[in-house]
Amino acid sequence: MSIKSLIINPGSTSTKIGVFEDETLLFEETLRHSTEEISQYATIFDQKDFRKKIITDLLTEKNFDLKSLNVVVGRGGMLKPIPGGTYAVTDALLADLKVGVQGQHASNLGGILAREIGDEIGVPSYIVDPVVVDELMPIARYSGMAEIPRGSIFHALNQKAVAKRYAAEIGKPYESLRLIVVHMGGGVSVGAHENGKVIDVFSAFDGDGAFSPERAGGVPCGALVKLCFSGKYTEKELYSKLIGKGGFNSYLNTNDMREVTKLANEGNEKAKEAKEAFLLQVSKDIGSMACVLKGKVDQIIVTGGIAYGEDVVAALKDYSEWIAPFTVYPGEDELLALAKGALRVMNGEEKPMEY
Repeated sequence: MSIKSLIINPGSTSTKIGVFEDETLLFEETLRHSTEEISQYATIFDQKDFRKKIITDLLTEKNFDLKSLNVVVGRGGMLKPIPGGTYAVTDALLADLKVGVQGQHASNLGGILAREIGDEIGVPSYIVDPVVVDELMPIARYSGMAEIPRGSIFHALNQKAVAKRYAAEIGKPYESLRLIVVHMGGGVSVGAHENGKVIDVFSAFDGDGAFSPERAGGVPCGALVKLCFSGKYTEKELYSKLIGKGGFNSYLNTNDMREVTKLANEGNEKAKEAKEAFLLQVSKDIGSMACVLKGKVDQIIVTGGIAYGEDVVAALKDYSEWIAPFTVYPGEDELLALAKGALRVMNGEEKPMEY
């Protein structure tokens, strides 16, 4: 008997959905959200009904019967640090997604929407490889300040999916490879993969690594402390400057790399310089992860929506192809990865992980 699944993958600037029959994609859609649309909502959880409606409206337009589904799968969110795997959306997991125990991010909505839709039609709901998958080696946790250890919050699902895809294509086990994976979307994460684990990563979320379309990345901490105590901003306002209104949003008032490139190509010097700065910072992150792997890097894999930009990839190669060859998987392989994770549980190949 085939298993039909609805996959929900909320990102900071889009909601991707897919319907699968086993591993066969029946259809998919990327529903994009502008900065103006998202800014109407005070919190991530406040976006739930907005995102649910556009999902159900789309399925209605396609004359798809929700009751034909066997499972609903969402992208994992800001839970406590946990091992990779497929997790049932239990009451405890749902509560932590709503609260955002490690912070607010659009991915929190994946499990919330999956549980709500799954309960309405009477089918199970799962998340797979959430953003809080933590496989860091102990020495990667040192930040230089004992009270603030470095954490692992990144695009775990897509990084793992493309790493495994590359391994399959060259006929080697993922666990045997030493890879640097660069995910570039609304956020940026760069990870060092060794023995099937992400042993170090520039976190995409909480002030680490390169800036991105809407995140500030690693800003100078002394100046940030002074800004925090300047009296100019509330905690919430300042946090939004780091996540949401940071990065290209801060410099150019857009979170769309295509718009940044268009402005730069039209001669906008500010856009050109900001784009070059972004490419420099991502390349510095790649170089850092090459050091983590002691220079023994089998491949650099570039993925995410920004990887569709051939000029972006060319610039990254110019900076860092001396480290290792590049493989580019534009966009994301997350829908299929989520579907496969649920299938392994539904077919009895794996037991669901306990949260």
